Amino acid sequence: MALKKELIDKIISVTSRAAFSCHKFLGKNDKINADKAATDTMRNEINKLEINGEVVIGEGELDEAPMLYIGEKLGSGGNLNIDIAVDPVEGTNFVAKNLPGALSVIAVAEKGNLFNAPETYMDKLAVSKKIPHEATDLDFSLEKNIKNLADSLNKDISDITVCLLDRPRHAHIIEELKKMKVKMKLISDGDVSGALMVTDDKYNVDIFLGIGGGPEGVLAASAIDAYGCKFQGRFLFNNDKDISRAKKMGIKDLKKKYDLKEIIKGDSIFCATGITTGDLVKGVYVDDNKFITETLLTHKYSNMCKIVIREDTIKT
Repeated sequence: MALKKELIDKIISVTSRAAFSCHKFLGKNDKINADKAATDTMRNEINKLEINGEVVIGEGELDEAPMLYIGEKLGSGGNLNIDIAVDPVEGTNFVAKNLPGALSVIAVAEKGNLFNAPETYMDKLAVSKKIPHEATDLDFSLEKNIKNLADSLNKDISDITVCLLDRPRHAHIIEELKKMKVKMKLISDGDVSGALMVTDDKYNVDIFLGIGGGPEGVLAASAIDAYGCKFQGRFLFNNDKDISRAKKMGIKDLKKKYDLKEIIKGDSIFCATGITTGDLVKGVYVDDNKFITETLLTHKYSNMCKIVIREDTIKT
């Protein structure tokens, strides 16, 4: 069943107001209060909606409130039962240091259609819809994936661009890519936006890969699904606590490789509103008693993938 289009404007309002609530913290080196401001606003705005919502991707467990925690019930009630995935601030360091690329992100789907991901790492791979599905795979070697990409795109390997997080855990990947003379787009944070770079040629990214947050993987997958791109993910469990939590969530095969259709099913709405200007969208602009936001919106069933500019009044 399709989510009604009337819900789209309401979800855009949620991320827009959450993004604006961070504005006073830009460059204040206070990522904790920036995140809290966006979280509180997002919770308040969602609770105004006539929905029965449950957070399946959040910022931790119940005992870590006031963050939007996994299992939290949201909404004022009604006939619409939905799963909610949130990242009130993707890139808290970007807000704290007034750097490009901070986003406020939410995805919604009908109840049971959004993967309930544990708060752990995920090995990820995303490529454009132009790439044949069988050309890339998490189980392939890095060299095989890159060579298959080059063949599929009729490019030299040296013209392939890989996006990944600039982390010590990726040192071996970065070294191998250097040896292959592959171009790299190394990002310091924000692997939701990193994965979305494969959705449009204008970003000049051919593949996103590497280890990042599992919840961020599910958020990215919900948008990538609307673009018809490919996404794969495999959760990584580093300790007994992670394993126990995953089993409680119903994950039986801890080494399972998840394809897109196992992470997000049916219709979905995804909104990523810019807090600071980055590759995907512009940041919040404040003018007297109003603020203007840009939101990357996807709605799967209406094939909607676009940038929405919203102007809103500052509440006093």
